[in-house]
Amino acid sequence: MTDKKGTNPAKKEPMEIMKPQKGLVSPFEEMERWFEEAFRRPFYAPSWMPKFKLPDFGMSYPTVDIFEDGNDVVVKAELPGMKKEDIDVNISDDVISISGEKKSEEKVEKKDYYRLERAYGSFTRTLRLPAETETAKAKASFKDGILEVRMPKTEAALQKTKKIAVE
Repeated sequence: MTDKKGTNPAKKEPMEIMKPQKGLVSPFEEMERWFEEAFRRPFYAPSWMPKFKLPDFGMSYPTVDIFEDGNDVVVKAELPGMKKEDIDVNISDDVISISGEKKSEEKVEKKDYYRLERAYGSFTRTLRLPAETETAKAKASFKDGILEVRMPKTEAALQKTKKIAVE
């Protein structure tokens, strides 16, 4: 077949199906990786989730570790640069909430200029505890920027765990 001007014949070729190039990951494989990561580290935000920064400090939400140590549930949070007076810890049933705020003011007075800068940031982390705890017996300590909260497990939580002999 030729076009009306008669110079080039029209070509009829089968349409080639596009194949992903080597190294590209399908969206389903990526989603599967996200789910595997979420179940492998249930108390952490997935790596694909954006880390929210507090406006003036450039600090993200604090890193928190939750683990069981014998008869206790332990929560450790990294809070560098914070003062213990600026940290609040609340426990309700099987949920712990850690919040805090940080304020700073820098003032510079020189002969030829004056500068005053203020910054403010706050955070809240709310996490589910892995076992029932006796909240009335919880103890918190803060040293070198690390907050540690220890809560003894309830008798019911201790009895839920049963050692099975391997034959």
